This record gives sequence, C-alpha cells and structure tokens, in this order.
Amino acid sequence: MAAMNSPQMQDLHFTSLTDNRKTLACAMLAEKHVKLFTIISNKQNLQGYRNPFAAQMTALLPQDNWFYCWMTRVLLERVTDFVAKNSERKFGDVRRVKLVYSERGGLRYSQMHAYYEWINMKSVGGKVPLFLPWGYVDFRCLHRDLLSVYQHKELPALKMPDITSSAFFRAVDVLDVPQRDASFAKLLKPRIAADPISRMIAGYGVKLMPNMRTLDKYRVPSEQREILRYYGYPQQWWQRVVEPGPV
Repeated sequence: MAAMNSPQMQDLHFTSLTDNRKTLACAMLAEKHVKLFTIISNKQNLQGYRNPFAAQMTALLPQDNWFYCWMTRVLLERVTDFVAKNSERKFGDVRRVKLVYSERGGLRYSQMHAYYEWINMKSVGGKVPLFLPWGYVDFRCLHRDLLSVYQHKELPALKMPDITSSAFFRAVDVLDVPQRDASFAKLLKPRIAADPISRMIAGYGVKLMPNMRTLDKYRVPSEQREILRYYGYPQQWWQRVVEPGPV
C-alpha cells in the first residue's frame, strides 16, 4: 500500500485497484518467500449434473456451502502434499499447516471443519471406494486447533490469497471483468507452487477442475485457456493413490 503512494487507501482489494497497481501488487508478491496455489473451476460442467451418492455424503453441509468446501478440499490436497514433502525434506518429519480463512458471508466454518473430519474418518483403513484416485488430503498436516477465521482487513496476510485468486480470475473470466488479462497471473509464476518431486505446476499450484476436456466440450475460447497453457497444461501433475488409502 505504501508503494502505491495512496495515503487515503485504508485497505487493499485487488479488484478495486487500477491495472498499474494490480501489476505492482503481483510483482511485489512475486518477491515474497511464499508458495501460491489456485484452483480454477469450469462451472459449466455442473449444469444439470447430480450425483446422488455425493449428495448423500455431503448432507451435513448447507446446500450453499458444499461447493466451497469441495474446492477447498482440492486445494488442501495440494497444500498438504507440499507441506508434507517439504517438511520431511527439511526437518525429517511431517509438520502441520495453520489454516487461516478469510471470512465470507453465509459460510459456517465449523461445518467445513466437520466436513474435513468426516473425510478423515472415512479415510482410515481404506474401507471406502476411492472416488478420487489422483490426490488426497494428507491429514498428518492438519489439526483442528490450527484453523482460524479473520476478516480480510484484520490480517495483512489475507491480501496474498486475494491477489492470487483475483489475478487468476482476471485471466480466465469473461463475464464479470472489464477485460480478460492474463498478465497479472503470469507475474506470480516465481511463487506458484510446483510439486517438489516432479516440479510440475499444472495440476498442482494451478489446478483446473475438472479437466481440459471439458473446455473442449463447452467450446471455451482459446484466450481463456492462455493462462493454463502458460503453466503447463494440458499435461498435469497427479498422484495415484495406492489401495488401501485415503478417499
């Protein structure tokens, strides 16, 4: 905020910045000692879709929260995988993640935590069919006492995920942004997480849901795929789960 030379600025929200200041924010974030992850969802895939089994299993969640919980789960699969591999390499054992959520209206985080606990419980012993054979949450990295919620303005660190998610949103959306622009998300490349072993970013630090084939099915224009190609798609990281294993 100081670098933007705006004394009247009280808070930083990426979407309200001018393009010059968005560029500055991304360039400065790219200099920080952080790892960034983002999940991009092609929601056209959900139109008219219903999975009775999934509906039954997520009955504990409010109807307007299940998608947010699901996408957070996919994000945590990658975050916990990175932390587990990186901490084992650095310290010889698996360390834990402190999860800090930016508060959003209508979401009860106690239920999100209950969702994680449910996944963990069902994972024990590999007794549940593996519906996600390409990744899983490493629950060794999670603990219920390390989850907290803050308002965006209360915690400076929450500016980083705001910049990251908004930069990628600007790169792919054509409905709610004045003009699609992938340059901001490209500036973040030095800090986008890559799998510590394969060094792949596509499918790891940048994850498209569900896959590139759906973009063909719904005729998503080439310019909206630019940022995905930039980060390595159509090839992507995936991690096969060996049975028995987590769901």
